[in-house]
Amino acid sequence: MVRRTAVTLLTAGAVLAGIGGTAVAGPAPVDVQLLAITDFHGYLRPYDDAANGQVKLPDGTVLKVGGAAYNAAHLKRLRAGKRNSITFSAGDNFSGWPFEVDAFQDEPTIEVLNALGVRFSATGNHELDVSPRFLKDHMMRGRCSGEVDVDSCFTDSTGRRFKGADFSFLSANIVDARTGRPILKPYNVEWVRGNGGRRIPVGFINLTVTDTPVGSTSYQPGLKALPLVETAAKYAAELRRKGVKAIVANVHEGGQADGAGFNGCNKPSGPVIDFARAATPDIDAIVTGHWHAGFNCQVPDPAGHPRPVVEGLNHGRLISELGLKIDPRSGEVLRERTTAVNHPVTRDIAPAPAVAGIVDYWRARGDRRAAEPVARQTGDLTRTPDAHGESTLGDLAADVQLWTAGRTRAGRADLALVATRPRKGSTPLGRDLPFAKGTAPGDADGTITFGEAWSAYGYGNPVLTVTVTGEQIHQALEQQWQGGRFAPLAVSANVRYRYDAARPEGDRVDPKDVLVGGRPLDLGRDYRLAALAYTLIGADGYPAFAGFRQAYRNQPADHEAFIAYLKAHPTIAPAPLDRVIG
Repeated sequence: MVRRTAVTLLTAGAVLAGIGGTAVAGPAPVDVQLLAITDFHGYLRPYDDAANGQVKLPDGTVLKVGGAAYNAAHLKRLRAGKRNSITFSAGDNFSGWPFEVDAFQDEPTIEVLNALGVRFSATGNHELDVSPRFLKDHMMRGRCSGEVDVDSCFTDSTGRRFKGADFSFLSANIVDARTGRPILKPYNVEWVRGNGGRRIPVGFINLTVTDTPVGSTSYQPGLKALPLVETAAKYAAELRRKGVKAIVANVHEGGQADGAGFNGCNKPSGPVIDFARAATPDIDAIVTGHWHAGFNCQVPDPAGHPRPVVEGLNHGRLISELGLKIDPRSGEVLRERTTAVNHPVTRDIAPAPAVAGIVDYWRARGDRRAAEPVARQTGDLTRTPDAHGESTLGDLAADVQLWTAGRTRAGRADLALVATRPRKGSTPLGRDLPFAKGTAPGDADGTITFGEAWSAYGYGNPVLTVTVTGEQIHQALEQQWQGGRFAPLAVSANVRYRYDAARPEGDRVDPKDVLVGGRPLDLGRDYRLAALAYTLIGADGYPAFAGFRQAYRNQPADHEAFIAYLKAHPTIAPAPLDRVIG
């Protein structure tokens, strides 16, 4: 086999050349272009803010970038004249935040990715925000659930029903927790052509961030993540046994290279950098995502040979291009001649008309959906707390969670709670629902529209039902006061409690003054609690629930759960603020 040799880094753009290297005799190498995007998150239309629509060059110049139609135009330009070009994603394509994709089961994102020519994708943590079955059956195969064109399988921009992705999602290290079997294919092999028509394989090992089964949005109790380095070594060896010598790791796990620009590499760090230093030398290049960072590094493998490690920001702002040269005789990558560069998706070229039409279609349909009435309200539902931290919208959210959990026997809960003004992180209460007519289309006095409800509660988090002790519930209530700051928790309608703010922190709630279903809280008893995963894993700043047990993931997640609740309760009255007494 052709052994990889040391490389010379010529520019901040990480263009590699074999200066001073050994000349390669024989037939010319086969050129292969890899074009990667990552963390697209359904950002179809262009944005202008720094986080979603700009990149900064090393000289301080700010470029406006992004937008699916511009991605399509740049991909077409980059592919021009390339015989062997492979476009793929490093994961987190959907489960994003733009309403026009979020409210349509992320189907618009799939339509755009199909139009961009994506061949395959690593499975990011957000690909599992609903369930493995949803990813495989709906997103990949186009199977419907509920009412067609109302709940799923929406009519796309061509007038046809959603048909699923034209490409596969893969993950080598996410397995069924019970059987240990991968839930998806671990790798794929793409074939390229050399002179004379000879076909040469290029293997891609696809890996997923290891905290996916316990992440706040992707929480899946039935899944287990295997370690990245060992899993990559296993499948690299399997690929080589099958005759695949050119191997790329497509890893949804992140890193950073501070202050060097998206084509620089200054003091790289993070999990993917650790992976790059330890992963088998049989891997020739590493494409990554997850941290929404932009960098272009050369990291020595365990044998001391540098290889590219690139991450292309997020939301369609960059396209990562890697150029491989493969020895047609051995199938090995000539590592010293590999190139890597991140391209900004600038808006100084004409957007691709076909993709622009897809984006316009979904934006218009999103506007229509946002204006749909879903329920009536008899008064204001607001986040404004009373003197004891209770609010009408907080109470409603807690009731929604208890109702969502009660829809299945396995999910039934004794109580629910919501972090309304958390100590850290963000609250799921996004906006008030005033009775008076607002400025949004479709609104009227006393009307709750689909768009208003979607914005009022939720951030794509699942409602979990877990087992906790009465003492854990007591401690969570005490943790509302820390460091002189009050961070109230809303409780469901079957809970009442009293506190004494004059007492010291940590001793303000007497358990006998906490009633659950009319009975005093029993510190030694187990309770089933419905709460968002974000709260239960401690991300809100209430660590009391660490070690919760018997987690059950309710369906659907918060946004959809609120819509379902409103449809089942078509008239909503603000609850009296009597659940908490100071």
